[in-house]
Amino acid sequence: MHATLTVLGSGTSMGVPTIGCDCPVCRSPDPRDRRTRPSVMISYNGRHVMIDSTPDFREQALREKITHLDAVLYTHTHADHILGIDDLRPLTYKHKPGKLPLYATPRACEFLRNMFRYIFEAEYKFGGLPQLTVIHGETPILGFRFGSGAYLTDHSEVPAETLEKLHGLDILFLDALRYTPHPTHSTVEQSLKIVEEVKPKRTFFTHICHDLSHEAANAALPEGVQLAFDGMKVEFEI
Repeated sequence: MHATLTVLGSGTSMGVPTIGCDCPVCRSPDPRDRRTRPSVMISYNGRHVMIDSTPDFREQALREKITHLDAVLYTHTHADHILGIDDLRPLTYKHKPGKLPLYATPRACEFLRNMFRYIFEAEYKFGGLPQLTVIHGETPILGFRFGSGAYLTDHSEVPAETLEKLHGLDILFLDALRYTPHPTHSTVEQSLKIVEEVKPKRTFFTHICHDLSHEAANAALPEGVQLAFDGMKVEFEI
């Protein structure tokens, strides 16, 4: 089945431009250097599934003219991946009398219910609520594979058993925060080693900070590997 992956956001937790920064990338006129928080949407057969709801979701949804979502999958519960949850509200009303399903690990579900208690306990009396239901996943999920595509973010290393599931891909999205080491994120060098091992046809680096200029970094990457950018659309088979 044919599918389209839309990059809603390709930036790191602080976004690019970063508040208070005057570096060349934050001042760049290249629109590909403007990076909202990390999220993608997979569209297939009239359905639209989003991975993570970032603090920039409203801006992303307006830019991409999103009018419908069938589900939201969560990679984990860091602020830059969940804080747009309330902005799902106008899209959830279209699911009435049902609710928009959110999928996450049991631990993440508990976190979401506690953090957004006003939504899930439905005792909030001061305005509309997103119509959401949280559905437990069976095991912790650090990344998602959908047919010939896969999306991994916020990884510093990828376990061997996960790498085995990443062979035979048409497209692969990997975290590549910057060139220098980071305790919880992959670097460009580390992600290139993953590419060497699993050999996808096309690779896109995401969750990018302001250390990487889109044009300069792309020019230095090997064939078949490039930086993702906000608004990018990639076709593949699901």
